[in-house]
Amino acid sequence: MMVGELAMAALVILLVSLLALVLSHFLPLLLNPRAPKGSFGWPLLGETLRFLSPHASNTLGSFLEDHCSRYGKVFKSHLFCTPTVVSCDQELNHFILQNEERLFQCSYPRPIHGILGKSSMLVVLGEDHKRLRNLSLALVTSTKLKPSYLGDIERIALHVVGAWRGKSTVTFCEEARKFAFSVIVKQVLGLSPEEPVTARILEDFLAFMKGLISFPLYIPGTPYAKAVQARERISSTVKGIIEERRSAGSFKKGDFLDVLLASNELSDEEKVSFVLDSLLGGYETTSLLISMVVYFLGQSIEDLGLVKREHDSIRSSKGKECLTSDDYKKMEYTQQVINEALRCGNIVKFVHRKALKDVRYKEYLIPSGWKVLPVFSAVHLNPSLHGNAQQFQPCRWEGASQGPSKKFTPFGGGSRLCPGSELAKVEAAFFLHHLVLNYRWRIDGNDIPVAYPYVEFQRGLSIRIEPIYPES
Repeated sequence: MMVGELAMAALVILLVSLLALVLSHFLPLLLNPRAPKGSFGWPLLGETLRFLSPHASNTLGSFLEDHCSRYGKVFKSHLFCTPTVVSCDQELNHFILQNEERLFQCSYPRPIHGILGKSSMLVVLGEDHKRLRNLSLALVTSTKLKPSYLGDIERIALHVVGAWRGKSTVTFCEEARKFAFSVIVKQVLGLSPEEPVTARILEDFLAFMKGLISFPLYIPGTPYAKAVQARERISSTVKGIIEERRSAGSFKKGDFLDVLLASNELSDEEKVSFVLDSLLGGYETTSLLISMVVYFLGQSIEDLGLVKREHDSIRSSKGKECLTSDDYKKMEYTQQVINEALRCGNIVKFVHRKALKDVRYKEYLIPSGWKVLPVFSAVHLNPSLHGNAQQFQPCRWEGASQGPSKKFTPFGGGSRLCPGSELAKVEAAFFLHHLVLNYRWRIDGNDIPVAYPYVEFQRGLSIRIEPIYPES
């Protein structure tokens, strides 16, 4: 009798739990009839798996195409375990980004916090974010003013492409990551690519990046668990570098760590987290941008020829002198190519926000507490905003603003606009200068940039290379 009662109690608990799950899923639909049209899908998971299904990053993907055609550019769904409003609308996206901390707030899924850490600038809010962002802007400003900055970029670019001599094929994404990581480690920590500690940090950083886009399950051996452990190792390494600087009694390396150590605004834990954020920001976006440029130029002989002609002209006027900021300003077509690669490649497809209160926008109500996803790629690929939107056409940027606008937000916007966006463009342009002047290349195979959910080339973008000036 006791066994039967226990079984009945267990069944009741299970049914009540299932009922609570279903109600928590569908109750927002009943309580918010003025929310945008849409569907919630399955309980708990909702439509998350369909939303995250892999697709070419220069397309919207089947989920957004289907939902926009059925419900319009603004629709509701159930994503990342919470009711969500998805915006593919230029005006609403701009409205969301411009009302950070007033109507909307950054709201990344909790597992992301586990990898990035609670002090990461990507997840902190309010005054803490303002404080860290101001420090980040100081990093960018001090980096631009350093006489050695452009020389460091050029020297590292020459080191990377110079190592290709004797090779017929390279996995370009790996080379781009090697370049971008070496640049940011030099600027932030004062480390050169040859130092053993640089290789150790890079190895841990690769594990960290893989876990950042993995299923958030902390079981030993999973990518997520390895990422958390890799972050701890990187933190330990950075702490060791900080202690070594302090014990030396003076800060004269001229890198940003000197600036950071002189600041009394942050705790040591925040300083370590800030270094990790800087490495992340200067590594992933820059390396992927360079890979995107090479990929799209590999599809267009005409555009590649125009870029090469521009860089040939710069070299002819300089001889063997190092590149300068004035040379960068002359790379006008290169900057058009970079902008178009950002528009077509959509390195940042969307960002996570949350409504802080009920927000009325046009005929819609965005309920308080709901997640809000402004989808940048939907605006970048909108043919009414960008003619022949599916085509790679750098000339569309001729005479146009090179910065962010309502219809072009490759680095986000508002108070969370990526502070290092211009540095990423400079690094991409300098690397491209030495690539096009030293090698001919073509894409080996049909690798394409895939959003899943972050953009990557699944086979690493293998390219066949041929030196323009063979060794004698």
